[in-house]
Amino acid sequence: MSLFHLLREDINCVFQRDPAARSRFEVLTTYPGVHAILMQRFAHRLWQWRLRYLARLLSWFARLTTNIDIHPGATIGRRFFIDHGAGVVIGETAEIGDDVTLYHGVTLGGTTWNKGKRHPTLGDGVVVGAGAKILGAITLGAQVRVGANSVVVKDVPSHRTVIGIPGRIVLRTEEAGTANIYGINLDHHLIPDPVGRAIACLMERIEVLEGQLRKQGEPVDGQCRTCEADDLCVQDAGYRKQDTGKGLAESCIPSPVSKRS
Repeated sequence: MSLFHLLREDINCVFQRDPAARSRFEVLTTYPGVHAILMQRFAHRLWQWRLRYLARLLSWFARLTTNIDIHPGATIGRRFFIDHGAGVVIGETAEIGDDVTLYHGVTLGGTTWNKGKRHPTLGDGVVVGAGAKILGAITLGAQVRVGANSVVVKDVPSHRTVIGIPGRIVLRTEEAGTANIYGINLDHHLIPDPVGRAIACLMERIEVLEGQLRKQGEPVDGQCRTCEADDLCVQDAGYRKQDTGKGLAESCIPSPVSKRS
């Protein structure tokens, strides 16, 4: 594919993923992410022609003017878009598929000083949220979504959502929102709360166990013992827990609390 055709696709894809874009002239003259990818396309050709110093010089100029650091050796697919772009870093051996979207502060970095493959590979349609770090020679499959500020250090299969430090798979694509008319799912903010799920599961289990104890005639004290944690809870909300048979999550009533000596 010609360089001109790649650059035209890079400009056109902005209108698919940024509703603020109003005209091609505006995109071409005011979008630092577009400027960075345009210069990287040229720098990568120079790198392939073994004009390494010129490639690095152009890459340095791109970083100076856009605050986006993309090594000229990085391999980038079609319709690549960096939204806002400030602070994005992409290493030399990174490989990026088609229709990938990165937000500001993203790092595709390495974890070793050894030569060879040391940066991530991103499949087609990957979306990486703001501030996320993807480190090492790992592979993210097609349509993977990475939540903001996550740190991913292991391979991720296709059609998954990853969040946390270190990154954990928490969702499949079919459970998430639908893609837009261009087949790109930008709903990387629609992620579950695994800690909240675990707490809810534990509370439900406690309710079941207490119900079994009541059936056996065992006394069940639903009130919390006074402790530092309970004191803090009561100070903030002015409540104490009481067993009402509906579970601990729904059984709080106003109560004074005595401090432990």
